[in-house]
Amino acid sequence: MTELLDFIAISLLPPWCALRAADWLRRGESSRAVLDRLLADHWHDEPDRRATLGTRAAAAVERAQACGIAPIAWSDPVYPVALTTIPDPPPVLWTRGNAASLGRPSVAIVGARAGSPYALAVAERLAADLAAAGLVVVSGLARGVDSAAHRGTLAAGGTTIGVLGSGVDVLYPREHAALARDMEASGAVVSELVPGTPPQKQFFPRRNRIISGLSRAVVVIEAGEKSGSLITARSALEQGRDVLAVPGNVLSGRNRGAHALLRDGARIVESADDILEELGMSRAGLLPEARSAKGGRTVIDPVLACLTPGEPSDLDEIAERSGLTSARLLTRLFELELQGAVMRVGGGRFVRVDSSC
Repeated sequence: MTELLDFIAISLLPPWCALRAADWLRRGESSRAVLDRLLADHWHDEPDRRATLGTRAAAAVERAQACGIAPIAWSDPVYPVALTTIPDPPPVLWTRGNAASLGRPSVAIVGARAGSPYALAVAERLAADLAAAGLVVVSGLARGVDSAAHRGTLAAGGTTIGVLGSGVDVLYPREHAALARDMEASGAVVSELVPGTPPQKQFFPRRNRIISGLSRAVVVIEAGEKSGSLITARSALEQGRDVLAVPGNVLSGRNRGAHALLRDGARIVESADDILEELGMSRAGLLPEARSAKGGRTVIDPVLACLTPGEPSDLDEIAERSGLTSARLLTRLFELELQGAVMRVGGGRFVRVDSSC
């Protein structure tokens, strides 16, 4: 509990602390040591700040327990590995629903809050087809394209995750409360903000980095020139994720942001197959060349070959040994985890547990 409270205290510091905290945590420093360093460097003249942060952290945990919210600290094995690869991962994810869904391969679908009927129909269709292919759909539970993507996923019996710009017990917009409950059955609603935090304008751009960070790719549907969806797309590019966009009506001006992405090299999306191809998948799962058997002969998996049984390795180490990009590597590691050949441990590391492979 002490470690969790320290992580929560770190999350209560200003956002600009996140980069330094993540850097120190990746070097193996404890949450207590990181908190101590941040307070000593920036608030050495405020001796009461630690106590204040501790009180707020304990109150957040108490409120979470009363509301059925689970805090997942950066060091927790359940913490999504995909998020550990971004520059400034949240120290704590507050989660309601199925935390295991956060570790599955995901695609984000984002777009206009005031989406046209065309945009909403495309979002629902793409989400349903991606869900049928076994992918989790991530979005922001906002009005318009976001909620259409969540509903399309649920209609197909899939799993979807909503990332909020408020505490998960202060749902915004309020009319999506029933949708959020439906999502929690197999997926989750998450936030980096402590329970009780109301929605504020400055929180939404930062939550967008979590939407892209959880995902292998971001699909933009109907985004204007100043759309928040473009912030998500920029975050995705900075994080090494794929960015794709759906073309729209050139006369309305509603999709100039997405068209700008296409001009800059984003892949055009006309169907879910375009997204799956970009990810190296088919509707049946991985494409044949990504499997571990070929022509009836078993081939040593290149990722397993890079791991020593019982010896944890982080993504950077595995990527360097295997030659795979982080995006491709994450999907393969998730599959190996499902097969029982690999296990996640704290700090976004993986360990090989099947020495016979």
